[in-house]
Amino acid sequence: MKCLVLAAGYAMRLYPLTQNYPKPLLLVKDKTILDWLIDDIDSLDELSEFVIISNHKYYNHFLEWAKTKTANISIVDDGTKTNDTRLGAVKDIQFAIKQKNINEDVLIIAGDNILDFSLEEFINYSKTKNTSCVMRYYESSLEKLKKCGVLTVNKDDLITDMTEKPLIPATNWCCPPFYYITKDDLTLIDICIVKGCGVDAPGSFIAWLCKQTHIHAMEMPGKRYDIGNLESYEKVQ
Repeated sequence: MKCLVLAAGYAMRLYPLTQNYPKPLLLVKDKTILDWLIDDIDSLDELSEFVIISNHKYYNHFLEWAKTKTANISIVDDGTKTNDTRLGAVKDIQFAIKQKNINEDVLIIAGDNILDFSLEEFINYSKTKNTSCVMRYYESSLEKLKKCGVLTVNKDDLITDMTEKPLIPATNWCCPPFYYITKDDLTLIDICIVKGCGVDAPGSFIAWLCKQTHIHAMEMPGKRYDIGNLESYEKVQ
């Protein structure tokens, strides 16, 4: 299993902190945001490599950061230099798959979130289901639901529907950008993009994929802190 880390955004809402520096490498307490994620699962035997997907603007920052780590880490440069020319998260996933010739299960995680629980439980859950899996958490705020992927699940955790950024959310189950995708399902990403799937938000791939195959959604065992602006960055400290 490889871990793909989405880190090619430009984080304009965090300017001036991220004007010339990538958001995943900002410090929270004594560690970078990315360190909190990587260190959590680095010791798992089934994890063969971390693949950090960067844009060209911040590529060298990630290369320097990787030199400080003992984990097996590759940095891939999607070639974009501005927010206006970004590929979008779904195309970044596709780009990394082709660059690294990936043909195995992958854990896909956003490089700008912090969790107060270990991802090991989610990985173990995915193995027991033997399908692609995501996580879900209850979100009471209607405004926040309109800005995320919203899931409908049955009593067995199976996703029956997902809508990315719905105008009228069907449920209160929000899907954060942490996915376990089987190698068979991963091959469908090319078809997904050709069929016109949205490419900016990573959840667009899951919203399309759950209509093609079985995907289970584990209830998140803790909290997720999405660092999207200066206020949320100060709060997570």
